[in-house]
Amino acid sequence: MTVATLIANISNSEKEALIALYNSTNGAQWNTTWDITAPIDTWNGVKIENNQVTELNLPFNNLNGKLPVQIGDLLNLKKLNLGFNGLTGEIPTALSSLTNLESLELFMNKFEGEIPTVLGSLKNLKSLKLYSNKLSGNIPSSLMELTDLEELLLGSNYLTGNIPNEIYALTKLKKFSVMDNKMDGEIPTEIAQLTNLEELLLSSNQFTGDLPLEFINLTKLNTIMVSDNNL
Repeated sequence: MTVATLIANISNSEKEALIALYNSTNGAQWNTTWDITAPIDTWNGVKIENNQVTELNLPFNNLNGKLPVQIGDLLNLKKLNLGFNGLTGEIPTALSSLTNLESLELFMNKFEGEIPTVLGSLKNLKSLKLYSNKLSGNIPSSLMELTDLEELLLGSNYLTGNIPNEIYALTKLKKFSVMDNKMDGEIPTEIAQLTNLEELLLSSNQFTGDLPLEFINLTKLNTIMVSDNNL
């Protein structure tokens, strides 16, 4: 198969979504930029399989600006990593269209507003990393429907409210962090049901009550941080 036929088979909507991302995040100033006149399979961070864009990896690349709604047209994405950039605005609800996503990494940016409830529709997610942004509001209970999650990292934001009791449903969870937020309430004993948990980072919040004795059941836990709370 020639490059020409390969490129011709990538859907127009996928190509336009990539160009929209380039335009809305100041692509000309990226650390490693794209020559958008060149074949897409030469574009840095774009992985193509079977004429479909399956991964977009652009960490540490000086993306500045807002994510365009067209990002939701990359319907075959399994991995989206835009960590360590300067992205602003709210996390677009259009991401809920990416139902094949297994990894969504938007950490170390400047995203504001609440975590979109619609992310709960991404049933294939194994890793959700939104730490070190400016996100506010509660953790949506819809995230507790992502039963394949192995990593849920929400630390260093401005999140408030409680840890949802429904967290017991995330039976595959290995890493859970809400450290350095403004969350309160008691630490739910339901976390003790997450027997695959290896890291539990709850420090620097306003949690009250006791650390549940049931946590003794978490035999795989090797890191637990609960300092700087009101326990």
